Amino acid sequence: MKVIYTGSHAGLAPSQQRKVQARLAKLGKLLDSRKGEKEARVYLSAERHLTLAEITVNFYDHKLAGVEKNPDMFTALSGAIDKLEKQLLKTRTKWRDTKRATGPKRTPVEEAEPAVPAEAEATEARRVYRVNSRGGRKPMTVEEAMLALEDGRDYVVYRDAENDKLRVLLKRSDGHFDLVEA
Repeated sequence: MKVIYTGSHAGLAPSQQRKVQARLAKLGKLLDSRKGEKEARVYLSAERHLTLAEITVNFYDHKLAGVEKNPDMFTALSGAIDKLEKQLLKTRTKWRDTKRATGPKRTPVEEAEPAVPAEAEATEARRVYRVNSRGGRKPMTVEEAMLALEDGRDYVVYRDAENDKLRVLLKRSDGHFDLVEA
């Protein structure tokens, strides 16, 4: 990652500059590098007893900026990098979760051999609907599943956010909950 310093960066030792560049190189791995080398602009200024550190990076034509004030210049830079990393991760997860293609929601599938008695054949044939298991739903924690039960449902089937396993949370008649793990 290419780092461009502006402002007063005279108080930054060469070893500290290498540490900043190493941390920004880690951020460069999070950025998509298909369009070439990424560029980070670091602006440093001293205001009385505080140092202002501002780092800006372009991410798919969106400006991400981390700003931090601290008496120590390296601590201000480190805080700005942390804030920039949080913004970058939040933006990437938001785009990843919202830009996924959704398939057909439900498609009727006829039974291959109807195994129903003759009197049941007169009634309407039963259908099986295949449901996309991941369509528009994100993994949940147990607390989020408990909140989903507050709208009057008796159970919630969800994918756990920690280990991506399927779980069922049941509301018992005594007010407690049963958790079934698959």
